Amino acid sequence: MVDLISQTVMRAGSWADPFDTCVLPYEERLLRRKVLHTAQDASLLVDLPKATSIDHGDAFALTDGRHIEVLAAKEDLLQITAPDLLALVWHIGNRHCPAQIEPSRVLIQPDHVIRDLMERRGATVIPVFEPFTPEGGAYGHGRTQGHSHGHDHEHGDDDGHEHGHSHDQ
Repeated sequence: MVDLISQTVMRAGSWADPFDTCVLPYEERLLRRKVLHTAQDASLLVDLPKATSIDHGDAFALTDGRHIEVLAAKEDLLQITAPDLLALVWHIGNRHCPAQIEPSRVLIQPDHVIRDLMERRGATVIPVFEPFTPEGGAYGHGRTQGHSHGHDHEHGDDDGHEHGHSHDQ
């Protein structure tokens, strides 16, 4: 049984006073229609018109006008630090890897290929358990539409995107 229904997402800063919260990891913050459970153990049906990337601090607007705040869940991540962090951020972006970029560190989801690349370029990489709030797409929110870049990386003719760059290391 569903207790609450939302068909609208309100971006952080455009709403106030949450009625409840919903804690979601990064991979679960891209959704269109799904039943979620709130911190107060209510069932929430999210039924959005299209698949939407939900950011930490956004809210599901309930049909009765109340709001359920979305919080980023703690999850396993890799913390990257280095004297020349900017160059490493370029390599992470070149591989379409979601990244939380801060002045003195970058957080990414665990990826042994990226970890190896970062360590070979002099970075310190350590596992951490924190909320993941990566940078949004080109317009400040949403997904970067990342995809895997393992050693056997190939793109077929119908993969949905083209590259004007190389992924050689």
